[in-house]
Amino acid sequence: MSSTIQVTSNTASGGTIRVAFATNDNENVDAHFGSAKQFNIYDISKEGFEISTIIKIEDKDTDKTVALLAGNDIVYFVNIGPTAAAKIINKGIFPIKYKEVISIDEELKKLVEMLNGNPPPFIKKIIDKKAA
Repeated sequence: MSSTIQVTSNTASGGTIRVAFATNDNENVDAHFGSAKQFNIYDISKEGFEISTIIKIEDKDTDKTVALLAGNDIVYFVNIGPTAAAKIINKGIFPIKYKEVISIDEELKKLVEMLNGNPPPFIKKIIDKKAA
């Protein structure tokens, strides 16, 4: 069981990437993929970012969590098991693992800067795939 809070927006979605952050405190990427209390999902573009969905995880079931994250381009966490990582990748979601706790807000700002500069190839590929 999980609960999802959906936020709607009037902004255009061209050139937008959707990123999920595994969090237990709602401010930082501070959770292991399999034990995250929730995933905060943001739409990020050159203009900025806004939260689109909050998924509260109530069942610690990898398959259910992966299914709930469908439609995201990237997911951040502090750790992940090899089976869960393979499932994420097979769904077309790019996993990003940090060894230390990082601020979601700071990472969002970095992603906006990256989109306005020279994004890495995997981000360019995500944007190109969405534009097609």
